[in-house]
Amino acid sequence: MRARASVFMLGAVALVLAGCHAGAQSDDTNQSNLKIVPLVQIAQDGTEVPASNTQSAADPAGDGKALCTNVSLAMAGALNGPDAALGTNIRNGAQLAIDKHNAANPGCQVKLREFDTEGLPQNASNIAPQIIGDQSVLGLIGPGFSGETKSTGQIFSEAGLVSATASATNVTLTQQGWKTFFRGLANDGVQGPAVANYLKKTLGYKKICVVDDSTDYGSGLANAVRGTLGNDCNASVKKGDKDFSAAVTQLKNASPDAVFFGGYYAEAAPLVQQLRNGGVAATFVSADGTKDVEFVKQAGDSAKDALLSCPCGPASNTFAKDYTAKFDQEPGTYSTEGYDLATILIKGIDAGKTTRAGLLDWVRNYQGQGVAREYKWNENGELTSTLIWVYKVT
Repeated sequence: MRARASVFMLGAVALVLAGCHAGAQSDDTNQSNLKIVPLVQIAQDGTEVPASNTQSAADPAGDGKALCTNVSLAMAGALNGPDAALGTNIRNGAQLAIDKHNAANPGCQVKLREFDTEGLPQNASNIAPQIIGDQSVLGLIGPGFSGETKSTGQIFSEAGLVSATASATNVTLTQQGWKTFFRGLANDGVQGPAVANYLKKTLGYKKICVVDDSTDYGSGLANAVRGTLGNDCNASVKKGDKDFSAAVTQLKNASPDAVFFGGYYAEAAPLVQQLRNGGVAATFVSADGTKDVEFVKQAGDSAKDALLSCPCGPASNTFAKDYTAKFDQEPGTYSTEGYDLATILIKGIDAGKTTRAGLLDWVRNYQGQGVAREYKWNENGELTSTLIWVYKVT
């Protein structure tokens, strides 16, 4: 692994049983002691960008003088099922922000209402009426995945409810005409070209094969990578599959320098295992859907040296310490985004924006530094500044 100054600026130290994040953390498996560590932050052209200073990140505690009654925020995402770790990370980040706020503001106790979608669009559609029907809910953190976001975006827009996702990255989500959707990280149109250019221009890989899992997220991201590479080595699998022998044979015959997988860790882990067992030694590369401690646990030593891109920001030392003390585990992918988005909504409530319309206007006009990045949105709900992190399993 190449040491990077921008990583050490975050105060990196290795910790045990990390989720996926800051220089102050790492991800361990129960068996192989492998870790996911931040390697470099990159722009869309694949070049390195120094890490920003997060010491001035917004504090959800505020001044302790907030007043409110019967106020809630909702979180919707996968809290059970094969991809539950990702939703749990977001929920925990949001809960940490709310608990900090409530401890400092006895006159304004904000509740977090959890809605488990298991990451499935149909489930999200079923719970959306429950969220908008609860008049105490002023804002939503979620949904988590692109498919479930696509199935509910119009519902939340018509209800005038802020929907701020910490993790849904499909490019088309901000092209639907929704008035209340805000994306808290870069989309696949940024991540795909960034990682493709990093692999091709910075690392010098000549042949890169691209595999997708046929989901809205996985296909969208893989196609963004393919579009940048002008790729002629492609394969598709299905979410839920565990036997990837056909794809492994195809990839082995192609003899690539790297294999990029667009999808989630539940499929990435057996895929990389079968690639290694099948004699494919190409660098395994994936993205935010894979960048979780569960990928390393499930893939074991086959995960070694994998590169994982992510629009998610590493956690600062302070955030990691607070998060670990509360949840007895290190922050995971999107934990910082969950925290930051909850903080933004809380700050709006503390500023007196205790209606859905008022909080929506607050978010539209918000600008401020968070743990993961600076937040400011354009008229379509995309961040005005978007960068990507590359992590490595080592």
